[in-house]
Parts: sequence; C-alpha cells; structure tokens
Amino acid sequence: MNKLRLLLTALTLGACTGAAFAQASVSIGLKGGLNFANVNTTSVSAAYNSRTGYHAGAFVNVKLTKLAIQPEVIYSVQGGDAAAGNLEFGYINIPILLKFYLVGGLNLQAGPQFGFLSSATQGGVDYKSLYESSDMSVALGAGFDIKKFVIDARYNLGLSDVDKQTTEMKNQVFQLSVGFKLFKLGN
Repeated sequence: MNKLRLLLTALTLGACTGAAFAQASVSIGLKGGLNFANVNTTSVSAAYNSRTGYHAGAFVNVKLTKLAIQPEVIYSVQGGDAAAGNLEFGYINIPILLKFYLVGGLNLQAGPQFGFLSSATQGGVDYKSLYESSDMSVALGAGFDIKKFVIDARYNLGLSDVDKQTTEMKNQVFQLSVGFKLFKLGN
C-alpha cells in the first residue's frame, strides 16, 4: 500500500512538473548600459560624488508564466568621484533576480547580487589591496521585454562594507540597461 501511494505521489508530481515546464521558456542574451554610481561612506573627510560608468554581460531568463528567474554575469565599472581622485571599482557582478511580469513585457525585479572585485584605482594608482574582494548587494528594479529586446532600470544597494580600513563604505549603483535575446527556447 505504501509503495502504491509513493508511486502515485511521484507520478502526480512528475505530471505537475512536466506541465509547468511545458509552459516555460528559456532565453539567453547579452546586455549593457550605463551606471550612475556612488559610494556611501561614514568618513567626513572623504566625500564622494556620483560617477558615470558602464556595465556589460550576459543573462539567462527562465520564465514560467508570470514569474521568471534571471541570473546574470555582468562586468561593472562603479565607484565615486572625489577631490583626491576618482575612485573606480571594477566588479564581476552576479545578480540572481526574481522577475514578476505584470502585463505584457512589463516586469518588477528583485534579488541578491554577489560582486567580486577585479580592480580598484584612485587617481590612476592601484588600491585593490585596501578593499574587500567581494560585495553583497540587493538589486531592485523594473523592466520591459519587447520581443527580442530587454530594457531595465535597476538600483543596487550595497549591504557590505567594501573598505578594509576604518571607514565604512558601501556601493550604490543605478543602472540603465538595454539587452538583446540571442535565442529563446519554449513558449
């Protein structure tokens, strides 16, 4: 009796999973755009102004009806401008977004972002050793998918202190992106 119940449960779960994936679509694409970045610091002597950078990378969108999961791998130039020289960080960012589609291609996005520092310069001098090698952020945004094109506006709020010194410093980045779906499988 238990074996029959287990078999029926497995068949029911398999049928439900199969039906869900029959409605799924997977898109792979490229994206890039502008960053409007700043660093939030507790230091009174180190006041930073926002700086314009860029980001570029790839995404995979797995969409099940109104919900999608979209991991990305993005190279991002961010930091801040100061009198002592422009602070420029290069990060390899990996956001993992949950996207909720409202109507048509309009969507809301939220999820964690994991960043890995690839470079840190100020006034042309390498200061990578003074900063943490990783960064954790929360990504919040909205987007619109139009056939093969993707338009996103996103705010990445830094949660991690990226400065190894005594000053607390967190990344803040507003991103505008345009993307192109290279191919799509499924509905």
